Order: sequence, then structure tokens, then C-alpha cells
Amino acid sequence: MTRKIFISGIGTEVGKTFCSAIVVEALKADYWKPVQAGELDDLDSLWVRDFISNDKSDFHTERYLLSEPMSPHAAAKIDGIEIEISDFVVPKTDNTLVIEGAGGLMVPINEKGDMIVDLIPQVADETILISKNYLGSINHTLMSIELLKSRGIKITGIIFNGDPNPETEAIILKTTGVKCLGKVPMADSDIKEFIKEQAGKLDI
Repeated sequence: MTRKIFISGIGTEVGKTFCSAIVVEALKADYWKPVQAGELDDLDSLWVRDFISNDKSDFHTERYLLSEPMSPHAAAKIDGIEIEISDFVVPKTDNTLVIEGAGGLMVPINEKGDMIVDLIPQVADETILISKNYLGSINHTLMSIELLKSRGIKITGIIFNGDPNPETEAIILKTTGVKCLGKVPMADSDIKEFIKEQAGKLDI
């Protein structure tokens, strides 16, 4: 049975795509981003493809490409598209599949559903949460984990991305009991080599 891992973040701009590339490289997994909102000239799937080193990963086509960098429900409305949860069919693969979400766990997909209630259970078996240290990140991380637990969604672990904060990371791990899969520092070298190096350090 192949693993289907959903990557979500505690908010926007926490490094979901960057960390997704590291997970893809670590597991030599396939990658799929069901909804791309904005940046259609520079798709996240193409970014991940260009910065991994293995030749096993496949990159699956997005189900929805939305022109505006907004919540999927709002971006779809602007584009005159109605997103249906039933349209999200997991790509066929014999490989592990890394699925990158759009925004955080409670981001609306359409007027009736959101990521955690409707999309994650349909497409994935486990989740990885990306956290980033900033003022308020403890609260955002603890709430995200509590939400996942309340929905009975398996949490494989947390990846801390960016500048370290040992006190913040320690209290999050102690409070939640969730495994730390890795701590990714700010990239200070060639991105492709950095992703390969960090992939080798993940405990996943």
C-alpha cells in the first residue's frame, strides 16, 4: 500500500512548497498539488521538479489552476469556476505520493467545504505539518495539531522551517507529543544541493 502524505502549514508563507520538495527528495516520492492558486507562470510543481535530484519522482497535473493568489473558494469564484470535492481523484501511482495543500487546514475549498474536513480525508492517509518560528507560531501550531487530532487525522510529524527557536520548538513538541521530523534552517547554499542535504537529515 503506497503512502499518501498531505503537507499542510500553520499559515501562509511558512515554506510548504520548499519543505514538500525536501520530503519528495527524502522519499523519492511523487508530487501532486491539487489546487494551485496564483503564480500560474511559476507552478509549485515545476519548482519542486526543478530542485530535486532524484529521477524517480513523477509530477502529477493539478486538478484546478486558479489565477488569483487567494483562498481557493474566492479565487475560483473570480475565475468563474465551481470547485467540486468529488473532482479530486488521487493520481494513480505505485510510489509514495506527497500532496501539497493550498494555505492552512481551515482554508475553504468552496462554499461548503474546506481542506481538513473535505479534502485531506479524501486524498491522504497521513499529514505532515510545516511550522515556522514567528510571534504567534506556538498558538498557530498547537491549534493546527489539535484540529488534526480532533478530526482523527494521522499526524506523521512536524517540520520546523526557517530560523531556529529552541524554546518555541521544545514547548510545541512537549505539549503535543508529535514527532519532529526535521528542522530546516535558512538556505545558505545552492538550493538544489541544500534540498538534497536536508532530505538526508529528515527522520521520516
